[in-house]
Amino acid sequence: MIRLDASTEREWGPMAVTGSEQAEITQTVDLYVEGMRNGDGAKLREAFHPQAWMFGSLGGTRYDEPIGELITMVDGHSVDVDGSYQARVVSIQQAGDAAFAVVEEDGCWGTVSFTDFFTLAQIDGRWVIVNKTFAHTGGEPPAM
Repeated sequence: MIRLDASTEREWGPMAVTGSEQAEITQTVDLYVEGMRNGDGAKLREAFHPQAWMFGSLGGTRYDEPIGELITMVDGHSVDVDGSYQARVVSIQQAGDAAFAVVEEDGCWGTVSFTDFFTLAQIDGRWVIVNKTFAHTGGEPPAM
């Protein structure tokens, strides 16, 4: 399970998230993290809305595509190839049935780091990720 970083409020200001909403949003982000860590497509499908999209660049290649492409790439292929993968929530903002979470990932495929920006929506009483936008912040990507 990932924890909300202790410095979040200092860096990003007060959060408009109730305790129960934060727990539910964090639980959804945890599904993403565990899905990536373990190459578990079922957890990723649970975390994301089926029509979610992903936008970002890795090693000069754009990945602006339906989230199913990420799930297919990761399913059965953990990003934690050497036990160094870590993720932490930097920020959560929420207003009504919309939320935004920022996650820092390190150790993907050994050396790759990302900052992820997730937009979430509460649909039918459940929080799901509807968009992932990421920035490659360090490390050399593996040949894919």
